[in-house]
Amino acid sequence: MKYLSFSVEGRSSFGAVFGSQIVDLGARFTEVRDLREFIQIRAYEQPLVDKLAGASDYNLDEVEFLPTVPNPEKIVCIGVNYANRNAEYKDGSEEPEYPSVFMRSRESLVGHREAILDPPESDQLDYEGEIVLVIGKEGRRIPESEVHHYVAGTSIMNEGSVRDFLRHAKFNVTQGKNFEKSGSLGPWMVTADELNPFDEMQVITTVNGEERQNDVTTNLMFSFRYLVSYLSTFFRLKPGDLIATGTPNGAGARFDPPRFLKPQDRVEVRVPGVGTLENSIVNEEA
Repeated sequence: MKYLSFSVEGRSSFGAVFGSQIVDLGARFTEVRDLREFIQIRAYEQPLVDKLAGASDYNLDEVEFLPTVPNPEKIVCIGVNYANRNAEYKDGSEEPEYPSVFMRSRESLVGHREAILDPPESDQLDYEGEIVLVIGKEGRRIPESEVHHYVAGTSIMNEGSVRDFLRHAKFNVTQGKNFEKSGSLGPWMVTADELNPFDEMQVITTVNGEERQNDVTTNLMFSFRYLVSYLSTFFRLKPGDLIATGTPNGAGARFDPPRFLKPQDRVEVRVPGVGTLENSIVNEEA
């Protein structure tokens, strides 16, 4: 099943996707405020939603996509997780013992088909296509063997970076990862019963139709199971929390000369079995 968050007719809601049609679950489950709460009560697992197949409230082209989970408690991001990308740094370093972890704010992400903003403070806006795990069950110190019980499904992120701001401080990347509307999340979540996130998955990023990134999760240094288990060592993972699992090599900063994003560029991040996240780039007004 695919679930999305959207706005239409001046209100925000969430729904199930059947082909090109949306069933407005927010209008049917009025006691549930949003997709995060729908995940929290594990309603996404209930077969009653399947009974809505064939119903239709909106076409996908009639709504404004919101980030899949617009209000997660935590957006946790993993840096340099594909082995090929670690080698891309050409610094002679061996594979790390533990993953690099940083956080994003809700305000740093927009939905599918919404414009990503290129900030006036920098000319180094970059793309990073990533697979996102959506947590479905609260947990702490989760064994790797039990992780599949805690993942509701997968989504897609363009984990946009403002590269020069990543280097403003010695021990963090927070500044360059949290410009308002500098990344995106969507178009929806595909539940784990429809697409097993622990099988091999692929992520492909194109800019204006040109392929820039293409890799598979068997090349991860830290598997999805390990990441959830490791993060739950110190975080209490909650339903609706998001884990962006890392980007392959091929980001704009790694070209010579670098190929950063410009207004009117169009970025697509495709994960077979999930879908395609599309966004255009526009200048942010100072």
